[in-house]
Amino acid sequence: MKLIKLTSNYKYEWESLISEFKKNEEKLTPLAMKGHVNTFEEFLIEANNNSKGINLQSGIVPSDIYFLVDENSKYLIGAIDIRHYLNEYLSEYGGNIGYGIRPSERQKGYATKMLALALEECKKIGMLKVLITCFKSNVASANTIIKNGGVLENEVVEDGKIKQRYWIQL
Repeated sequence: MKLIKLTSNYKYEWESLISEFKKNEEKLTPLAMKGHVNTFEEFLIEANNNSKGINLQSGIVPSDIYFLVDENSKYLIGAIDIRHYLNEYLSEYGGNIGYGIRPSERQKGYATKMLALALEECKKIGMLKVLITCFKSNVASANTIIKNGGVLENEVVEDGKIKQRYWIQL
């Protein structure tokens, strides 16, 4: 398994990933796996701009979106968004990292591996610790975070739902 930033060679695989979330009537998580665009070509531009902090929408911080792939194929298993720093909203609710696994590939350990790989990327950009949040009801995500060294700091309420806030020291 490895993390990659998408290139034009991954159009079909990206469309397949987005389509699977839609077929399952699930919210795209992380949102950055598609962003605020309609086409793959627009996605590549937005992802590059987000990484460089160019033309960011209000409330958005620079981030890098990576996709988990098997080293022997181009099949996209999931996506993970690394936000370079925290703004007020991210400090309270969103955290430095958001991730999601393709619905058909869940419960196979991919999220744990993807997060571990992403933490290595966080170190490369100089981060010393990261905040990751998840809904209290998402036990699988909490377990993924804990397996990667996450320590629960507290719980907060967002839109009537309890979110857990975990810190990972790098």
